[in-house]
Amino acid sequence: MTVNDELALELAALLDNSATLQDEAFVAEDAVSRVGQEADDRSETAEGNLNAESFPQITKRFADSPITAFDEPLAYYKEAVSSAGEEGTRLHNTMQKYTAAKDPKDRSVFRQQLIPLFWEIIHSVARRTAGALPEPKRFLLRYGILHPQLLNAEQRTLFSKIIIENEYDLPVYYLDEWFKAVGGGEIRNSASDEVKIAKSASNAHQKQLLEKAEGKIEGVKNLLKSRTLERRRKEQSLPEMVDVIMQHQPSRKAPDASECYSVKQKGYFTILHEALVYLSKVDHDMASLYKELAQIQYERDGLRAKVIAEKEASGADMKAIDAEFETVRQMSKMSVGRQGNHFPILTKEYFHSGANEIGIRENVIAQLAWIEGIDPEAFCRLYRNKLNRIVPYVLLLPNYGDMGVCWEPFDPYNRASSRARIAIPMYPKNLQVAVLSAIADLRWQVAKEKASYRWMEEGLTGYYYQWFTEKKLKGDVKEAFIDDYIIWITKESEGTQRLDKELRGLFWRYMPFAQPIKEKLKTRSFAYQELYQRDVNRALSDGY
Repeated sequence: MTVNDELALELAALLDNSATLQDEAFVAEDAVSRVGQEADDRSETAEGNLNAESFPQITKRFADSPITAFDEPLAYYKEAVSSAGEEGTRLHNTMQKYTAAKDPKDRSVFRQQLIPLFWEIIHSVARRTAGALPEPKRFLLRYGILHPQLLNAEQRTLFSKIIIENEYDLPVYYLDEWFKAVGGGEIRNSASDEVKIAKSASNAHQKQLLEKAEGKIEGVKNLLKSRTLERRRKEQSLPEMVDVIMQHQPSRKAPDASECYSVKQKGYFTILHEALVYLSKVDHDMASLYKELAQIQYERDGLRAKVIAEKEASGADMKAIDAEFETVRQMSKMSVGRQGNHFPILTKEYFHSGANEIGIRENVIAQLAWIEGIDPEAFCRLYRNKLNRIVPYVLLLPNYGDMGVCWEPFDPYNRASSRARIAIPMYPKNLQVAVLSAIADLRWQVAKEKASYRWMEEGLTGYYYQWFTEKKLKGDVKEAFIDDYIIWITKESEGTQRLDKELRGLFWRYMPFAQPIKEKLKTRSFAYQELYQRDVNRALSDGY
């Protein structure tokens, strides 16, 4: 008897025991009891914490002790599809036919029927994320695991050792965590659903104002940090100049007196005066920023109290979850692509990722850190002439897609410090390429939004578009940019010249490598040495 035959018999037995799969009443637990310090923590981690300067080092990617959720496949499956009413019964019946089918054509038909049914179940589970989900429902939503026996023993062991909780202060979310955060109001809905949410949520306007205020607060804090560093650098030069000024040679004409200030010492008078004027200006700027910060914090606290009060009164926002579900489903389709495998259920037939290739949180964070080490401005955005590092929201999609996508470069109501939103498929052929494509998409969209209606003429997108048209290339310009960005990070950063000379110069200027990489490349070939010299010339002319 084959594995499929055994699974079909199990499903048939389950169908006999629970033919109707009665829908259970759903009681949403209050997901928003956050006041005081917890609210402050949320504002620091959910929207634009600009203080972290790098990703943490991932030292542990899997748990030492496996969970037992997959040890009883039949019980897992029963719990996963329970409480789904008619949709659960239909999925159950179709799944039984799919596993029992011998003819490839029949299996293909049932496979296509399973796709919309499975998404209906996912939607049903997503609406229950406000409360504590049983492990089978949680992993159904998080990993797409409908029945553990659809995976082999080695694969079940792999998933049983994935670290469940978010042990890092980073906005990297599994699907169940994302829907819980959206339904609880920790994360606003995607911009594409803004109109729907405005009609359904009474506190939508206050939430937008709160997000804006929190973004401004982080922007001002970042400016204060920058001014503090400027002041410290200037102050460090003062003691040496004062020491020189205080050194006096004894007078030859009057033994009890000392000589006058030397020409060098008098020169320091002017430099000291300019430094003190500069420090006075910096201090004035900091005083204004502290005053601005206090005012914004006062307004933020008032808005936060209103938002929390309304959340506590209403509980999870089901309409927000419904709207976000449609966005997530669309993002999943985009990451898979037209010709990709849209089957949403995790099975050994399609899952071939190893421990280091699966898109779990730890692996994705490691990839993001690697990219930032090469492209240090990948997650930076200019605000008041200062680059702010803003790590995007990263949503891990349980599908077989190969390309990551960016569906929102920033909050349209808070361009200064709001997080972008990117989605990464969990089961791609190449995780590195999947993450790189998402960052390339982010790079393109941020540059395009910055250039606005002149995106074909100015900045990164403008110059790339002009190069693309001059070369008479065909196809989608953004897709071409994504492919070239992947080459830029994986090949050019290692000294392998694969890009057009003009394009290499464009990327070197607008998406510069980290300085150590530049220093290494300049010794590799004349092409990189020339680009490095251009940097030096721009720095000398203060035009970079």
